[in-house]
Amino acid sequence: MCHSQHNFCKPIKIYWQYCIRNGIKKPFTEVIKANIGDAHAMGQRPITFLRQVVALCTYPNLLDSPSFPEDAKERARRILQGCGGNSLGSYTASQGINCIREDVASYIERRDGGVPADPDNIYLTTGASDGISAILKILVSGGGKSRTGVMIPIPQYPLYSAAISELDAIQVNYYLDEENCWALNVNELRRALNEAKAYCNPKVLCIINPGNPTGQVQNRKCIEDVIHFAWEEKLFLLADEVYQDNVYSEGCQFHSFKKILYEMGPEYYNNVELASFHSTSKGYMGECGYRGGYMEVINLHPEIKGQLVKLLSVRLCPPVSGQAAMDIVVNPPVPGEESYAQFIKEKESVLNNLAKKAKLTEDMFNKIPGIHCNPLQGAMYAFPRIFIPSKAIEEAKAHKMAPDMFYCMKLLEETGICVVPGSGFGQREGTYHFRMTILPPVEKLKILLEKVKDFHIKFLEKYA
Repeated sequence: MCHSQHNFCKPIKIYWQYCIRNGIKKPFTEVIKANIGDAHAMGQRPITFLRQVVALCTYPNLLDSPSFPEDAKERARRILQGCGGNSLGSYTASQGINCIREDVASYIERRDGGVPADPDNIYLTTGASDGISAILKILVSGGGKSRTGVMIPIPQYPLYSAAISELDAIQVNYYLDEENCWALNVNELRRALNEAKAYCNPKVLCIINPGNPTGQVQNRKCIEDVIHFAWEEKLFLLADEVYQDNVYSEGCQFHSFKKILYEMGPEYYNNVELASFHSTSKGYMGECGYRGGYMEVINLHPEIKGQLVKLLSVRLCPPVSGQAAMDIVVNPPVPGEESYAQFIKEKESVLNNLAKKAKLTEDMFNKIPGIHCNPLQGAMYAFPRIFIPSKAIEEAKAHKMAPDMFYCMKLLEETGICVVPGSGFGQREGTYHFRMTILPPVEKLKILLEKVKDFHIKFLEKYA
């Protein structure tokens, strides 16, 4: 859970405990937690094959059971052979189990149409967050005007601002273009960079694609422009690609930064430093609790690479069950294996369902006066812009609250719907948003959206 989500949830929990203890009645029967991308908590079913392999790895006696398919057993045996004592309970190498890193490299090569991937550049991580934090740690240095600046999109996933703050680095905001479906504009990157040079040393450029909280999917031309900009300005690229399986809009396609970088030719591919991240938590898997992830880091100087391995060794190794789960994401059943039919049916069911809910959410929000929602091209959130009347803004100020926080608290108190205010992610001055996950089951999502509609209309009337 990111910091803004955590900070928003904690007072809510205390408040509800107070209401329960004091018998305070509310006009709803349940709290709908639409604030975090926790798929299984919202009712999404686990992928059978992934759970089978992890179960076999956890309790190897099951390898003798006829209840498990042979392709799951083969993968479990291979993973266990890579573990000390053939046990998931042993430490692994700090970079992760070798055979799993080999599988990750093979997956990247397949995904990117044959672009080579070296297992030695793969690091298994405790979710993507762990990898992002580790890379930032090795990149931040200097003091005063030479302190490292890290460019992040606004709106952003608050892991970035939190990590930058913790490392005492300098946050450099660049704004996504809401009027153009949250597109990333290189002119805006250049503006942000040039202004930042007056007070820091911008060295890192973070990209989230598909976007969180904004849900945009970057096209090939945009990625090429960003890579050229990073090459030109000698910036280290961080590509957060955890939603790479979550692309819904027609005409949109996920392009990895690694693939485009390679296709731009050796001048770029041999020089631009790039770390890209993936995770078990999103996509069609939704396995947040396993804390599985990986990063691929290319063009890192050998001495810096040595420091990265040393830094990662401090935390010994990522959770081994998470490493096993990550292996199934990158090494799923293939045509001809006995689990393939069920696996592909479950995967497509999840992704088709999410696509349906993305369109439903966009359409319903855009029918509500005073709310505008850009197309949900990917990821698993809506980030609608909301009109907040001046009277409500005044009342929010009187309560020492950001206007959209005031709005979200009122929404929670009156409907039981928990969403995250846009101020937790960053937004242009004078605009207000909230982020809401599209993960609830379709019928519950329809009810949720109808409740938001009724609340918003009453809110506008009250503060007109």
